[in-house]
Amino acid sequence: MIEAIRTALPVGTKRLGRARIMNWRIVRRFARGEDGAAAVEFAMVAAPFLALMFAIMETALVFFASQTLETAVADSARLIMTGQAQTQSYDAAAFKSAVCAKISGLFDCSGGLKIDVKTYTSFGSVDNSKPLDANGNLKTNFGYTPGGPGDIVVVRLMYQWPVYASLLGFNLGDMAGNKRLIMATAAFRNEPYQ
Repeated sequence: MIEAIRTALPVGTKRLGRARIMNWRIVRRFARGEDGAAAVEFAMVAAPFLALMFAIMETALVFFASQTLETAVADSARLIMTGQAQTQSYDAAAFKSAVCAKISGLFDCSGGLKIDVKTYTSFGSVDNSKPLDANGNLKTNFGYTPGGPGDIVVVRLMYQWPVYASLLGFNLGDMAGNKRLIMATAAFRNEPYQ
């Protein structure tokens, strides 16, 4: 069949036709070849797979850090609820040191951990909103008022956790600078410790 096509074409186009046929043969041979197919398929799948794995690990780490902070606020709030912090004259720095002793290793306690201890007149008046301004920055109006026997106290521990992976529009960050505010809260009434 190829010979029939070649004889029907003028001399100049015979060479052109032969080159086209050779090109098609090379293309067909390349399309049928499976050498290196696994490497190419891995290269196509590796980047999304690794991004997904990193996002899963980072999400798990954020939840682990949040649970660690919840445990720390429960333990440290007990110091105030039982009156140990008040009778031993803890100030904000001493209380922060007691909290940092419970969470060392996972958090940068000196620079990143914020502590807010406030007394309230009733449980209904407790402000449990995130202390973020309109731009996503952390407000700095924190204090240390542990109260006395029978007072209602709220202890909040806050940490600005850096977020590195954002996958397909899902981002754990809820603050400016691609950070997530991890916050743990304990609300209680002080015991009659005196």
